[in-house]
Amino acid sequence: MIQTTPNVKIIPAVVKPIEKTNKYKQLRVAAYCRVSTEQEEQQNSYNVQIAYYTDLINRKKEWTLAGIFADEGISGTQAKKRPEFLKMIRMCKKQKIDLVITKSISRFARNTVDCLEYVRQLKDLGIGVIFEKENINTLTMTSEFMIAMHGSFAQAESESISKNVSWGKQKAFAEGKVSFQYKHLLGYRKGENNKPEIVPEEAETVRMIYDLFLDGYSMTDIAKSLTLLERKTAHGKTEWHREIISSILKNEKYVGDALLQKTFRVDCISKKVKKNNGERPMYLVTNHHEPIIDRDTYNRVQQELARRTSKRKISDKTLTEQGKYTSKYALSELLICGNCGTPYRRTTWAARGKKQVVWRCISRLEHGTKYCTDSPTMKEEKLHKAILRVVNEYLGCREEIAKILKANIGSVLECQGQQEILNHENRLKELNKSRNDLITLIASGGCDEDKLDSEFAKIFNEEQAVNKRLEELKQKAKVSADTQNRINSAMEMIEDEKFTLEIFDNIIIRKLIECVKVISKEELLIIFKGGVEVKAEIE
Repeated sequence: MIQTTPNVKIIPAVVKPIEKTNKYKQLRVAAYCRVSTEQEEQQNSYNVQIAYYTDLINRKKEWTLAGIFADEGISGTQAKKRPEFLKMIRMCKKQKIDLVITKSISRFARNTVDCLEYVRQLKDLGIGVIFEKENINTLTMTSEFMIAMHGSFAQAESESISKNVSWGKQKAFAEGKVSFQYKHLLGYRKGENNKPEIVPEEAETVRMIYDLFLDGYSMTDIAKSLTLLERKTAHGKTEWHREIISSILKNEKYVGDALLQKTFRVDCISKKVKKNNGERPMYLVTNHHEPIIDRDTYNRVQQELARRTSKRKISDKTLTEQGKYTSKYALSELLICGNCGTPYRRTTWAARGKKQVVWRCISRLEHGTKYCTDSPTMKEEKLHKAILRVVNEYLGCREEIAKILKANIGSVLECQGQQEILNHENRLKELNKSRNDLITLIASGGCDEDKLDSEFAKIFNEEQAVNKRLEELKQKAKVSADTQNRINSAMEMIEDEKFTLEIFDNIIIRKLIECVKVISKEELLIIFKGGVEVKAEIE
């Protein structure tokens, strides 16, 4: 087998804002208040705090009130004695709160262990705590800042060691050094020079999985078939599950590549391992080892996975990536008030025995005109028609794109490699001229033929290399012509495809649109994913 040289590609880390904000959606902010005794003076302080945070949160357009949690007449030394505090933590775990604001660390918890424990829990959920008095936001401070502030030298030392280990691993990743967990990897075992070696009988199972998936079988059906055939998993068991099939179909190692740093350890305290969604750089090492699946088959499987995922039916309540349930109505997530930035809510009006579905600003519904002075009520039927009209116009542009691609892709492929072919042909002419010049020099008696043997040898060797490369380029040109024919067929199919939505499809709308702003009763601003903004008239 011909060994190919590994090629390391660095996939840079995605720079993300620290707080999990969305420029079209408000942060759900909760406030926590506490007074130590039930005396009249403290009771007054308790009511003042509630009023203060209600007003503070509602006056910020980028915030929406998620609740005021207040414990009165209760000591703050133990969290279990503070029911409102624990209720707030439960709501945070259910992802119903994005940010917590409180007066000070002592108000949040006087027990340092409790304070640090809950700050860590919320930080792991991506939820920050703002301590107003200390001017601290736990999402913007450095890792485990609170513990460092309390002088935990042991932790500082652990973090230093952890960073050194992480640095060593990252350096190894950048150099293309791959470590395999063979006990979890079907089809390979540790071979000579620590290189992966294919296990023939296991590789046959892997190929069967890929073939069955491309033949249209679902992952569940493939798992059932392999269980009936008593094929063994990587752990030696004969019972297969859908998750195992999914993992094998998505694993780049079967095509000979290795993607490094798929996961990372969040910190040295919790030792929690998290999936890398761009927070850390990843490293793709191509052609690292002998593949079980050819690249064309692997790529077709990834395309089929994407296609099936996009066609998956969404139920009335669907589990999102963050683990939250979302409404079956797309506009519950997308429609926001252009005046105050608060989302709209679907409401059914009933009058004189007739029902009508409308959408109203939540802030206007709950607080009147105090925080949102002007937000129109929108009829659902008219909203759908306006959005559907703009979406169809947006999709219609794709037909023009297909025509442009068909007109230009041929010329692009034709140019590909032609310049290099021309350069090599010109070089052959130059070499031929150099040989003729040497022959003329010898014939004129200007130089001894024996002294020019090395020059003739150089010309011959280079000529052989150029001819070989020229043959390869011409062969590639033939492949490009075949590719052109396949692309022409694909483009004809695209041109014949009808890009029109007949009905308001919540699934497609959710995939296409980032946000819909209600500018007025007569006008919407529709923002598509990718940043394209289109105004829509309400008719």
